[in-house]
Amino acid sequence: MPTIVHFDIAADDPERARKFYSELFDWKMEKPPGPMEYYLVKTTGLDGAEGPGGGLGKRGAPEQGITNFIGVPSVDEYLARIEELGGKIVSPKMAVPGWGYLATCMDTENNLFGLWEEDENAK
Repeated sequence: MPTIVHFDIAADDPERARKFYSELFDWKMEKPPGPMEYYLVKTTGLDGAEGPGGGLGKRGAPEQGITNFIGVPSVDEYLARIEELGGKIVSPKMAVPGWGYLATCMDTENNLFGLWEEDENAK
């Protein structure tokens, strides 16, 4: 069953936001190699089990906030279903090379969410 597998937090000042969330929730954050101002986030549940992973990066648009990504077996199939059910595609399927594919969508209530298809062969 599809579930939340990743979240993205948009920030005007990623370093300030990293410090805030690290200190507030004890989340572990690591900046991957490369020029992007982005941190990978590791969370754990109250029971100590690994929680959903996330990312924190520079805000791209003023209305951008926290986006939850739902893991699905096929982004293409779910994009078609979203439109059939009255939702909208905000950004089409795109590759995250070596990781998978993502797309962002709007539900019938104007809530933004993302789809994530894991595929280490994505180009």
